[in-house]
Amino acid sequence: MAEALVIVGASYAGVQLAASARELGFDAPIVLLGDETHAPYQRPPLSKGLLTGKTAVDQLALRGPDFFTEQNIDLRLGTRATALDLAAQRVQLADGSHLDYGWLALATGARCRPLTVPGASLQGVHELRTLDDALAVHAAVSSASRGTRACVVGGGFIGLEVAAALTAAGAQVTVLEGQTRLLARSFPPAMSDYVAAAHRQRGVALELGRGVQALLANAAGHVESVLLDDGRQLACDLVVLGIGVLPNVELAEAAGIACAGGILVDACGRTGAPNVLAAGDVANMELPHGRLRLESIQAANDGARAAASVLVGQPQPLSAVPWFWSEQHDLKLQMAGIPAHGDQTVLRGDMADDRFTLFYLRDGVVVAAHSVNRPAEHMLARKLIAGRAQIPAEALADPAADLKPFSILQPRG
Repeated sequence: MAEALVIVGASYAGVQLAASARELGFDAPIVLLGDETHAPYQRPPLSKGLLTGKTAVDQLALRGPDFFTEQNIDLRLGTRATALDLAAQRVQLADGSHLDYGWLALATGARCRPLTVPGASLQGVHELRTLDDALAVHAAVSSASRGTRACVVGGGFIGLEVAAALTAAGAQVTVLEGQTRLLARSFPPAMSDYVAAAHRQRGVALELGRGVQALLANAAGHVESVLLDDGRQLACDLVVLGIGVLPNVELAEAAGIACAGGILVDACGRTGAPNVLAAGDVANMELPHGRLRLESIQAANDGARAAASVLVGQPQPLSAVPWFWSEQHDLKLQMAGIPAHGDQTVLRGDMADDRFTLFYLRDGVVVAAHSVNRPAEHMLARKLIAGRAQIPAEALADPAADLKPFSILQPRG
């Protein structure tokens, strides 16, 4: 079976890579390894609909029950890869067996960054990355009385989505964020301030610029409070950790594949090792706007398609505009492009109405956009970014101005 494609990780990227390989005519065997026992599932609803009961477990499947059989993809669940032998082109498995490969794709994803303080492993303290994690949080909220006191550690996208979902479920939620503003890695101050105000207006308490010293337990060993770095204790019945993720690079590193903040790959997903690809949250890709490890479904799927093109000898580098979305309360936040410090910002709409787009210009060119409850404008913004559109700031700022004529692709500089 040496000609087989072995994909380590039944993630968005792993499933898309297998599907795209078949679509492009790759006809060798494909083995897809997943270390979870669940069939591949959607992750966004885990921090949104699943916690509120709007999304059922049976609605989470990434593909229909017959997809893998019909596409002749050997899906092996509960199967963990433990080592790679690049010289022998072999993957060692936890049960002692091994798989030989012609091509290897690493779609090992990421895991939750641990909170390294006393009490982090107490009962009632949860991560949220997997389906089992989400089910445990949902069970904790469902079994508690209305008004459950929940502390969410981390004011990034996952933490804020969880805060919104728990608030909708009736919990009293406090978000603890070590930075002085929310989403500091992703948003400029104006957007951070908007998101903070939106959460406060919807009942979420925020503690910004505050570190966690310890999680304290009651006599039964269940978390009952969070000790902050200013000496205060916040009473709580439930703690959810959302302080970021770490890419699962261990297999690659142990095999000698170059890694730095993820597995280093080119725009086609090729690593420095022969016949080894990587895609998804674990991949640090060389893109037109720089080397980035993008944690999004879109990036995982687009990166997987690029990697699949290598398998059939027709490399198509990833060039799509990065985009991402988040649902928090009644707000749909959609982001396109990668803004940078120093970009000119232009507001279109009114933040007070919860319907607006903040555009980012660099040397007069639209390079990014953050939209709230403006899905059509988000789609248009992606076209403007892809076309390197040059639009006068006054036109961008005028909600009555028609931006569609600017969306015709322009020559790249």
